[in-house]
Amino acid sequence: MLQPFAAKMTNAGSSARMFASTVVTLGCAFLLLMAAGIGVVIAITREANRLEAQRQAERVETAFNAQIRLNELRLQSLTATGELPDALQEDDPKVALQAAFKRLRGQLVDFDGAYIASARGIVLAGTETDTQLVRSGAEGLRHLEAFLRGAKEFPVSVAVGEELLPQFGTTRSTIVRDGDETLMLTVVDLSRVVPFSAASMPETLFLIAYRHISTSLLAELSDRYRVADIRLVSAQPGDRLNGLALRGPDGTASGWLSWTPARPGDVMLHRFLWALIAVALLFSAIFIFVVQRLRAAAGQIELRERQIQRLAGQDELSLLPNRRSFDLTLDQTLADLQRDGQGLAVMLIDLDRFKAVNDTYGHTAGDELIRQVAARLVSATQAGGTVARIGGDEFGIIQTQATPAGCTALAERILARLTEPFIVMGIEVTIGCSIGIAMAPRDGKDREMLLRLADTALYQSKNSGRNRFAFFETQMNRSLQLKRMVEDDLRRAIENDELTLHYQPQVSVDGSTVVGVEALVRWPHPVHGMIPPSDFIAIAEERGLIMPLSEWVLRRACIEARRWSGVRLAVNVSPIQFRHKDFVANVIRIIEETDFDPAQLELELTEGVLIEDADAAETAMMDIRAHGVGLALDDFGTGYSSLIYLRRFAFDKIKIDRSFLEYMEATGESAILVHSMAHLGRALGLRVCAEGVETAEQHRFLQAIGCHELQGFLFSKAVPAHEIDRLLGLDNPFAEVLIAA
Repeated sequence: MLQPFAAKMTNAGSSARMFASTVVTLGCAFLLLMAAGIGVVIAITREANRLEAQRQAERVETAFNAQIRLNELRLQSLTATGELPDALQEDDPKVALQAAFKRLRGQLVDFDGAYIASARGIVLAGTETDTQLVRSGAEGLRHLEAFLRGAKEFPVSVAVGEELLPQFGTTRSTIVRDGDETLMLTVVDLSRVVPFSAASMPETLFLIAYRHISTSLLAELSDRYRVADIRLVSAQPGDRLNGLALRGPDGTASGWLSWTPARPGDVMLHRFLWALIAVALLFSAIFIFVVQRLRAAAGQIELRERQIQRLAGQDELSLLPNRRSFDLTLDQTLADLQRDGQGLAVMLIDLDRFKAVNDTYGHTAGDELIRQVAARLVSATQAGGTVARIGGDEFGIIQTQATPAGCTALAERILARLTEPFIVMGIEVTIGCSIGIAMAPRDGKDREMLLRLADTALYQSKNSGRNRFAFFETQMNRSLQLKRMVEDDLRRAIENDELTLHYQPQVSVDGSTVVGVEALVRWPHPVHGMIPPSDFIAIAEERGLIMPLSEWVLRRACIEARRWSGVRLAVNVSPIQFRHKDFVANVIRIIEETDFDPAQLELELTEGVLIEDADAAETAMMDIRAHGVGLALDDFGTGYSSLIYLRRFAFDKIKIDRSFLEYMEATGESAILVHSMAHLGRALGLRVCAEGVETAEQHRFLQAIGCHELQGFLFSKAVPAHEIDRLLGLDNPFAEVLIAA
């Protein structure tokens, strides 16, 4: 039963929650923006009303003070003209004052009334109405001297027409109540203009003019200073900015001026009301549009989330769970395993010959083959199992309630299904597979260990011939640990120059002359003794150590063979080393650094070097031959296309593989093949060398068929460099020094 990772990961509510959250956020932002806008407008409106009320109060106060100052200036002008002094020439002061007042009264047209009083408030000249005013309403003026103590001085001069008149006294204005009326009084000191002696008129005289604060006066002020509906009220207005106190001589309020305040903020609000409504409608339309767009975007996001979740846990090609989903499912299954105690098996499956199908028929055919393999694995898996694609041509199976017998039956069923022919793009192809099996809790209880052990079992099944399955066994783990140990020690041995070289002589066909030596690496391990190359070369290739190992062998061989003049040095080349992009450059560099004669060097290649990329191999071989290095085809006759290689690639020598000589009889098939290969090599102008010569009969046969060179235990096994010195007659005490150099 498949349990795709995407199905477990799907959470459709996340997009809805995100959408709702976004809408709520935008709604709150919209309301806050509208509230802020309304608040700003109201604040601006109130501030505009307040500022205008303050300006109106200042204008009303300025207007009233200006009216009072105008009254003072008018009264000053009348007393400064000289008419009053002329009228006061009578002998009797009272008669003179009455005469002067009558003349002066006709000129006080801007005032509602006037009278002359003493400092004690006694009216000396004036009408009955003026006298009554003093008695009933002007109680505060009875002591005029005290009232005028705080009076302001007249200006230095008073302008009357175009004439400047000198100052002559002080003046002060005040507000008094007369019943229901309020009066503006203007008082002038007449002490300097009255010619009476102190004996005849001991008191200071004052001219007092008054004017009612009437509706007409207030209307005139309202029009002149553009303040609406200035009026006199008896009580203080509710808004202090819309009222002005009229204070009497004793400082108390004799009345209040009030007016209708202008409210420009309200006018602005009324004017911009439709604009605010339009802005609100615009924002509402934008909000609705954004909500609709967000709803559509939420749908798109939810769809993409589902797609992403599906892709995150599903292999797009096979539609099986991918490696991530496989790991999570295995973790969950192992957690359940600890609770219910049932068995579990992990199978790792690697397809055999898939690369050949992919390279031969193309990637489209490879993809189709992967899909068909996935379908067959699903059909072969028992209920409760999970099938996943964990790599290019690698699959994994998690089988619950597993037993060894059940896993064996499942593995055999999978092998049978996958070895049946596949029809890919109308072509019948046949592949196979290798299976590694690890079981829990027998082999391990965590995911990483089970996968590692299953991979070890898979590696074992591949090495055992492919198209088979293998359960993990303890010795497999020991073998893996041994490989790791060899890897670590081999890396250290290369870095510390702890390896050594042995050389097997290649002799002339008569066996009398050493014409060449083949360098063979040996590893004198400090614990395990001498390790042959067959035990560590494959590990070096698998673990990425073949490049430093090959360069070490070539360098050391060139250094040691410099003293063997006239003897060819044969060095084996690994396919991995030969396919490296810097192979030719590295060989030439080592030759130059060791000062070795390139014509003395011969590199031995196998057919595996040429199969991967023939064009690149041909280019590299032409380049290396251009530097004078010789090339030999090793293990000749064991491959499929040796004749093609001999015709296409420029080799200098072929080496007949030892397997043809091992069971050779003089008249058998192997003898015929060896004879044919030697004849072919001679016909192509190549030197022919036979490996594995161990008997005199083989020597005589190879000599008879025309081989040029022989190599084998009959002549010498692989020996250290100083033994080669002895064979060549170079045995001397300085050999080791030369090697070290």
